[in-house]
Amino acid sequence: MPTSVDADVARKLNVKEPFWEADRDEFKQTVTAVAEDIVFRVFPTKVLELTTLVESTSNSDSPFHLSHALSSTDATVYPPPTSVIVSDEPDAKKRKRNGNGSTASSAPVPNDLQHARYPNLMLANKHTSQVHEEVKKECSQLGEYCDKVKLWVNLTMPNGDNFGVSIQEEALSELHRSQESAYNLRDSARTDHLTRAKICTKLIKYPHVEDYVHALKEHDEKQLYLARQHLIDLRNIYAVITDILHKNINKIRAPKANNGVGLY
Repeated sequence: MPTSVDADVARKLNVKEPFWEADRDEFKQTVTAVAEDIVFRVFPTKVLELTTLVESTSNSDSPFHLSHALSSTDATVYPPPTSVIVSDEPDAKKRKRNGNGSTASSAPVPNDLQHARYPNLMLANKHTSQVHEEVKKECSQLGEYCDKVKLWVNLTMPNGDNFGVSIQEEALSELHRSQESAYNLRDSARTDHLTRAKICTKLIKYPHVEDYVHALKEHDEKQLYLARQHLIDLRNIYAVITDILHKNINKIRAPKANNGVGLY
């Protein structure tokens, strides 16, 4: 990675060549301070916080406890909202004339229940939505922390081929895997809503089939179970990357040619 500005480019920009050097050093110092605070303070703290949170899920007052599944699931198929106005007027009479004399029919707006084939209403599970928000917050934090530590590791890499960078590359790979895991766990909310919507659609079409009611209740209970498991996964991710970074911190800070033996 070049550390100075090309002379021709510097002349065109009317700046002195080493203008980035001072800012670069200050930037690296800031990045290093933030990253090391995350590695030595934030990561260990998150391990303890998530461990406490996981242990608290065995209490009935925890939002992650399975006892909330039965009370939070509403399998009732409600009639269409009162805002839906069904008109018997033919479509031809609804058409309006534009200024140029042409006719234009009133096109349905998005989510216009008047034109829905099955306008009945089923409510979302507000409790599992709140649980999803808690997990999504933890996943977003993990992704953000990994980004900052990855930037620090990249900035400490020396120029050129060096066996010492193998430790940093392996640390970056582990951080990248942790970040991808966080993104995948965060996506569980979307998967839940899509799957639940399909069951609700079946209930609206076939409200007399009791198995669809049981399927909806089982699905919501499973989401609470998975949410607790996601907390355990996040705790384990924090524990693994903390252990790896702490064991290899000297080689990450100052890579040398004899660091090619791999991670501890």
